[in-house]
Formats: sequence, C-alpha cells, structure tokens
Amino acid sequence: MKIGTIKESKNKETRVALTPDVVKNFVKQGFECVIESGAGLHSYFTDEAYKNAGAEILGSAKEVCEVSDVLVKVNAPSIEEITLMKEGSILISFLYHLTNPDLIATLNNRKISAFSTDAMPRISRAQSMDVLSSQSNLAGYKAVLLAADNAPKIFPMLMTAAGTITPAKVVIFGAGVAGLQAIGTAKRLGAVVEVTDIRPETKEQVESLGGKFISFDLGNDVKTEGGYVKEAGEDVLKRQREILKKHLALADCVITTALIPGRKAPVLITEDMVKVMKYGSVIVDMAVEQGGNCELSLADSIIETNGVKIIGLTNLPGMLPQNASEGYSKNIYNFLTHLATKEGMKWEMEEEITKGTLICNKGEILRK
Repeated sequence: MKIGTIKESKNKETRVALTPDVVKNFVKQGFECVIESGAGLHSYFTDEAYKNAGAEILGSAKEVCEVSDVLVKVNAPSIEEITLMKEGSILISFLYHLTNPDLIATLNNRKISAFSTDAMPRISRAQSMDVLSSQSNLAGYKAVLLAADNAPKIFPMLMTAAGTITPAKVVIFGAGVAGLQAIGTAKRLGAVVEVTDIRPETKEQVESLGGKFISFDLGNDVKTEGGYVKEAGEDVLKRQREILKKHLALADCVITTALIPGRKAPVLITEDMVKVMKYGSVIVDMAVEQGGNCELSLADSIIETNGVKIIGLTNLPGMLPQNASEGYSKNIYNFLTHLATKEGMKWEMEEEITKGTLICNKGEILRK
C-alpha cells in the first residue's frame, strides 16, 4: 500500500503532512511512502532526510498522485489536485465538509474515499489522532507570543530602581485546547489572566492553570456536542458581551478562540466593545479564518482602530511549521494504522472513528 504526500498548494502554507520520522515508522510497518520533491522544505525537512527514512522521492505532484493508494495532505486538495488522483484512491486531509459541499461532490464524482481529519470524534481512543488538538495547542502558544510582541508593555511584574512595573492583564475567550495553552503560556510570561467560556465545566481547568474564570449565568440556551459549543443564541452572546465590557476595558491583550464546527465563528467582540478598550491594547483573533470573533478583524491582516491593534493572522500553527508538521504527521500515522494494514484498508463502516471521519466512499456521500 503506497502512501503519498505532495507540496501544499494553499497560499502561505508551511506544513507538510508526513515527516521523515513518521515515514520511517510507516516503512517499518510494511507501507511504501512516496514524497514530492521539496514537500517538506518549508517545515525544514529535506529530500535527503526522507530518502534516509525509506521514502521514494518523485519530481512532481502528478507523479505522486498517479501511484498513491492513499494521498495524505494538510489542507483540502484543489480541484486540479483531485483530477491528478487515481480514481478510487483514498484521501486524508482537512476537508471541513460541512462548508465545502462542492469539494466533496468533486471527490465523490471521482469515487475517491475521503476522510476528513477535522471530523475526528472527541473520544478518548481517538485522542492520538486528533489533528485539531495538536494544531490548536501550538496556535494557542503562538497567539500569546504575537500578543506579547505587539503589546506596548511587558507581561510580568518587574521591580526596578525606577519603580514597579505592573503585570499585563490578558483576557482569553474560550477554554478549549487553544485557550488552555494560551492561559498556560501567558501565565508563564507573568501576566494576570482572566478567562471566559460559556461552558461552566471549564472553570476547574482554567483555575488549575492559574487563570481567573469570569462566571455568569447564561441559563439553558447553550447547546454543546462532542466538547464543542454547537449553538449559542444571540441573547446568550448579548448577555456575555455586556458582562465582558468591563473586563475588556482593563485588558492589555485579548485572545479569542471560539469556533463552532461547520458554522461562522460567533461575534464576541463588537465594534462598540473595541471602543471601550485601552489605547495600545491588542486583540489576537484566532477565529478569523471562519469569520472572526471580533467584528473588526480582517483575515491575514493586522489593523489598528481607536488605538487598538487587531491581529487576524490565519494559520498560526503554520508559523511553527516543524512542530506543527510533526504533530499532524503523528496524528496521521495513528489514524492510518488504525484504518489500514500494509495490505490495504480495513473497512469497518460502523466503527466510531471510521464512521465519524469518512465523508464519501466509492461514489456515495456519507456525511452532509
């Protein structure tokens, strides 16, 4: 069974789906690996490293796709890349199938069996395969560094001969994987950290990391599913905004992480809320690729309004490409060795991980 990976074609993408260490593990298991020349260079993995790991290096994406039984990518393939794939082959990548129906239809027309890594069920035995967690962990870390780099003051309290510098106050929206890593990183840098999440069960995790949980009663209008907020009514968000205004007014840095799978990110910080923030404060909007948690955020831009700097950079994991690729690749190894042996796929259609991630198969769309 041949596993292939190609250069990522998405603009500014620096990650690669397979690293040399994981290629070595696949080869030990009896799989063959084919890599497009240069696929790992932006993640600092050379062709020579792949060769030494046992991979075959091919000159183009076309050559890799033509021979691969399984194509592994980070981002969803372009239409052109889909046409290069063998009919009836297998794809594993981020697909975001709920918001990309045309892409899924194109894959299905080619009878490609497509697994969406972002659809991994949130169950304990799938944790080692959870690409959202491995990438969000790094993104939460990087978001704090971006906030610190753009803030006009340092994070820790400092006693100097000239007097005491008070610590920065950081407010974090969301206590998922990214939010929890952001809390830990901001605390290690010496900031005072406050955290808001509409899931009250996250309070204990926040406080265990040294954050102060902002509590408020939102009633029964919040629906969760698989560890994510599935739905929060506009009344809930309005009450949350009113309570958070006074916290934002005192914040030096704000980091937002709230996402709803398959839907536009909820607006948590309105233009009016930005106006109450201190001159020189910073917002890092980690949800900007899905519309943004801040009403004023612009994707792949850093803007300033009323003296508040709003950072809307997408693909924060890609700013740490070596670690991000290593984490993603290990997730893929665990996922693919769960799904297959060197002889081929073990189709267990009712098994929870397969059922949750297999979006289309042999000309049939299974999840919409």
